[in-house]
Amino acid sequence: MYDESGPVTLPKRVDPPTAADERTMLLSWLEWHRATVHVKCAGLDPARSSTAPLPSSPMTTIGGIVSHLRWVEAFWFEVVMLNQPDVAPYSAQDPDGEFRVGTERPLAELLVDYERQCERSREIASHLELGNSSRRVLQDGRGRVTLRWALHHMVEETARHNGHLDLLRELADGSVGE
Repeated sequence: MYDESGPVTLPKRVDPPTAADERTMLLSWLEWHRATVHVKCAGLDPARSSTAPLPSSPMTTIGGIVSHLRWVEAFWFEVVMLNQPDVAPYSAQDPDGEFRVGTERPLAELLVDYERQCERSREIASHLELGNSSRRVLQDGRGRVTLRWALHHMVEETARHNGHLDLLRELADGSVGE
């Protein structure tokens, strides 16, 4: 896959090991779920990626979820772990901005952006120990999180949204499967 900055290698889904150290397990499961995002989107008619099949959830689209996952990666690894500015397309006035982006841009571009952000997250994680605390203090009273916490959260977040992608894909064109 290409974009204006050159080729992007899409991840292949590799089953996590059944026995490994904690870091390997966390990273392996996160990679499996990241790759599943691409599997769930493969071969989808591009016009269907911005379709919201649930009348009560107009922002719940395949593209919206891919965009959301891209910005979740940026938030936890760049914003929280490194204390970089949050430049996501959401705000107090538009808390669903990242989902809206998913209805306005082609799915192929969203997937490239997601994979590039995952590459950035991998790079950040590779320089940190599991017990390293975030540089940013969370404003919800939880204080700082560790890389271990962020990785666990990202496994949960990505897995949960893969379930949404699973249902949306089946509604879009009948495709099912792990």
